[in-house]
Amino acid sequence: MGGSGDATEGEHSEERHSEGEHSEGSDESRPNEHDPSRENLGEELSTDPSDMVGLLGHLYRGQMDRVTQWRGRLDQTTYWAVTIMAAILTWAFSSRNNPHYLILIGMATLVVFLFVETRRYRAYDVWRERIRLLEQDLFAQMLDPDEEMSHREWRKRIGDDLRNPAVKVSLFRAFARRLARVYYPFLLVLLAAWLVRITAFEPQESWQTTASMPGISGTVVVGVVATTYLLLTAILAYYLLWEPSGEFHEREQSDPWEE
Repeated sequence: MGGSGDATEGEHSEERHSEGEHSEGSDESRPNEHDPSRENLGEELSTDPSDMVGLLGHLYRGQMDRVTQWRGRLDQTTYWAVTIMAAILTWAFSSRNNPHYLILIGMATLVVFLFVETRRYRAYDVWRERIRLLEQDLFAQMLDPDEEMSHREWRKRIGDDLRNPAVKVSLFRAFARRLARVYYPFLLVLLAAWLVRITAFEPQESWQTTASMPGISGTVVVGVVATTYLLLTAILAYYLLWEPSGEFHEREQSDPWEE
């Protein structure tokens, strides 16, 4: 009985010893998860065209999703600006007793929305520029390789921007763009409505009287409004004269794809 027990214990110890050797061998064969040579996966993937193209496709979809989100934020600001402008005009012309300076409040509100949209546009432009680099220098070059590349170092540009994201459009230029494309026509509508409100609605009184506000003379009010619109017009003129043409060009040919 004692001999058989010793033999059994010996067999168990040998099994445990063999399992230990097997586990040690497995640990030795398992690759090191923190191998420094395996950390620079980007450099390895850059040498494989198929992997790189696949990752660029995912990058494009991700950036496009961000562009869509920020474009929606821009449209939301414009929507609220139009809604407020329509409400103010409706109320201002609904009765002679309603004060004209509510339209001036509407002008100030639109300018506030313009600054908000300027900030959002600068963020939107970050993702839009990345999308345009991929479209111009990857997809367009793939479809038409005979044309010269728009940016020779487009990969480096995107890489630098992914490492250190930066706003690419100045505050002044973003302000001028949103003013020219959206808000200047809105402000002109409010200006025309205000001029009608202080003249046609009160033909028996002078414009100095009808343009006045509590504690502020009509001359001062008109002067402030005129100065504001002259400044906005100067910004618009600078934008139209010095801003490069946009990416979309009109095609007047019968065939829209004809060169």
